[in-house]
Amino acid sequence: MSTNVRPETMERITTPELAKAFIDEQVAEVRAQVGDKKVLLALSGGVDSSVVAALLIKAIGKQLVCVHVNHGLMRKGESENVIEVFGKELDANLVYIDATDRFLDLLAGVDEPEKKRKIIGNEFIEVFNEEAKKLEGIAFLAQGTIYPDILESDGVKAHHNVGGLPEDMKLELVEPVKLLYKDEVRVVGEALGLPHAMVYRQPFPGPGLGVRCLGAITRDRLHALREADAILREEFDNCGLAEKVWQYFIAIPDVKSVGVRNDKRYEGWPAIIRAVNTKDAMTATIEEIPYPILHKITDRITHEVEGINRVLLDLTPKPIGTIEWE
Repeated sequence: MSTNVRPETMERITTPELAKAFIDEQVAEVRAQVGDKKVLLALSGGVDSSVVAALLIKAIGKQLVCVHVNHGLMRKGESENVIEVFGKELDANLVYIDATDRFLDLLAGVDEPEKKRKIIGNEFIEVFNEEAKKLEGIAFLAQGTIYPDILESDGVKAHHNVGGLPEDMKLELVEPVKLLYKDEVRVVGEALGLPHAMVYRQPFPGPGLGVRCLGAITRDRLHALREADAILREEFDNCGLAEKVWQYFIAIPDVKSVGVRNDKRYEGWPAIIRAVNTKDAMTATIEEIPYPILHKITDRITHEVEGINRVLLDLTPKPIGTIEWE
């Protein structure tokens, strides 16, 4: 499908049968488009790139080269999950780059949110380009563009995927899910056999935990954030809130307060819980979390995570407060 407009006759993909028909159609189209050439994909582990990867593996197997860059700002276990699912289970042609030190060294002492985002975005493109140049015979670039991206940006999706490939890499785009809405992408992902948790992974900003470790990122505070966030996600899974809440996460400001542990006073950071529901991310409402669950999360975070001695709940809807803190 070369057009960027969804035909009015196109049925909404809601069932495994419709998903399978879509997959078969796309597999045929991708094979016709790509032939025997190689395709490059930046695989973040997000829903869209994961579904595109699984679809292309089905269509062209090892002709797809997936590059996963771990910028050190992923949530707990996410890069490991990408390696497990794509590298081992789907036997993908996967290039894994752990660029943690590179990113964190560049971010040291940078506290301005916009500057942090730029550094992370630019460095991601740098790392991706370096890897792309090492590869032979790449003729296509696959992207996880979906229909709302096209509607929002007139087809330009530089902010989300790799938007700055070098001029000498004249790559044609492969965008197999560009006419689908997010809920359809998930149905297709499940039909392709991807794990439920990956397909229903909540939105995660490109700069990752970089915009939730507020102010200048330090390794110890980033570690505390990653651990606290994992506890929040685990408890939401346990109590059934995970599928009811659109987005939930922890943010940790660069602020310390006094606490008591083992009868001694010590300084620690607060962990701020944010849990919101939204249809379009333009506005957001606050999800009510029962107090017993909040008590349990607080107890676990303050006892299990080094450096955190308070847990706060952000009750601010959007507008007024954006979904992310930075």
